[in-house]
Amino acid sequence: MAINPKKHEMPTQEPQVRAHNFNEVALGYTAQIAVEEAKRCLNCKNKPCVSGCPVNVNIPDFITKIKEGDFEGAYSVINKTSSLPAVCGRVCPQETQCESKCTLGIKFEPVGIGRLERFAADWHNEHTKDKAQIPPSNGHRVAVVGSGPSGLTCAGDLAKKGYKVTVYEALHTAGGVLVYGIPEFRLPKAIVAKEVETLKELGVDIEPNVIIGKTLTIDELFEMGYEAVFVGSGAGLPNFMNIPGEAYKGVYSANEFLTRSNLMKAYLDDPQTPIMKGGKVAVVGGGNVAMDAARTALRLGAEKVYIVYRRSMDELPARREEVEHAQEEGIDFRILCNPVEILGYNNESDPRDPKNGFVKGIRCIKMELGEPDASGRRRPVAVAGSEFDLDVDVVIMSIGTSPNPLIKSTTKGLEVNRWGGIIVNEDGLTSREGVYAGGDAVTGAATVISAMGAGKTAAKAIDEYLSKR
Repeated sequence: MAINPKKHEMPTQEPQVRAHNFNEVALGYTAQIAVEEAKRCLNCKNKPCVSGCPVNVNIPDFITKIKEGDFEGAYSVINKTSSLPAVCGRVCPQETQCESKCTLGIKFEPVGIGRLERFAADWHNEHTKDKAQIPPSNGHRVAVVGSGPSGLTCAGDLAKKGYKVTVYEALHTAGGVLVYGIPEFRLPKAIVAKEVETLKELGVDIEPNVIIGKTLTIDELFEMGYEAVFVGSGAGLPNFMNIPGEAYKGVYSANEFLTRSNLMKAYLDDPQTPIMKGGKVAVVGGGNVAMDAARTALRLGAEKVYIVYRRSMDELPARREEVEHAQEEGIDFRILCNPVEILGYNNESDPRDPKNGFVKGIRCIKMELGEPDASGRRRPVAVAGSEFDLDVDVVIMSIGTSPNPLIKSTTKGLEVNRWGGIIVNEDGLTSREGVYAGGDAVTGAATVISAMGAGKTAAKAIDEYLSKR
């Protein structure tokens, strides 16, 4: 049978429709499309795709199950190594990980592994009502700091081995970046809630509104009887450019902007935590978070949204799919330019503090690409005398985040690097005995699946550590 050279397209909402709602853009494969896509898999003996998966999902096996019509069996294969399959199928950069290793991709388009993973997880969530069973207790207790992808993965893997795990979350809702950072139109919050509920069924306790380093310290967790601690607190401290005007009203970090919209429901007509809507918006940056912020601003009623990025389209770090969706929705990409100043004005008639200015524009300078920098990408160089202004009312800074220093400052003997990331060995062990860490708290902002991989690695190391006690 001839192989279809192209992966089956993902059904989506029409751009002119989805740009005005928060419903999920990608609609998912039907059973028929999923089976047809699964038939493209060559079922290679050496399974190169698995080597590209940070959590080592047995990809050929679950795809074979889909090919056979055993959709629940496919989910069971995935669930053996991944605690968040419905999430991974939506937000992981499969094109640079598992799909990049696909043998079929040498000659044709690779198998749509991520789309098939999403299908299997969604089918399970829709058709299976059985609850997960709590494994027999092994008598050990572990605390997990943060309920993002690394923390949830570590908690899930340990719970399956009989550990009593408590996850401490600073916010009022579990999920970390999955709920405050990624918009509903990319990752519905009901999906995250279902994954969290599955972990609770395994016996994992979730304690929200607890800031480790403030409410409790890591030392106090050990005093409470926990024998090991995993720190998966993410990288929620936003970076700014330190250019004139960043203190004006209307300047947000992408973290704040997305948290207000995603978690605090600022999109409502009368929100408790408001956000500036409408007008013209400039988003500075070119990663997935920048795309999320720009597309969110559009859905909140912005009349014009710009992406301001200092390199070319070829260097954009965002997933190609997200860039294409943003372009289809009308986002204006201003590439090879960089902000040098945020312009503002004082509105003395405004009842808010008139001493502080409001955004009225952003001044940029054109860039050209020079020699490659340490990241391997060509370094952008400013073109003298090329400044120009964009008329905007809101500026969203999306140029990266750093780990919050709170845990380091309240935990003795915990070593960090010059960027504030916690230093760990290959097993996720920190400089403190019994304290492990992973995800963005170690690496800085990275992908959901890499954070999950770190949580899985640490869970294995914690199990080996405590089984010897």
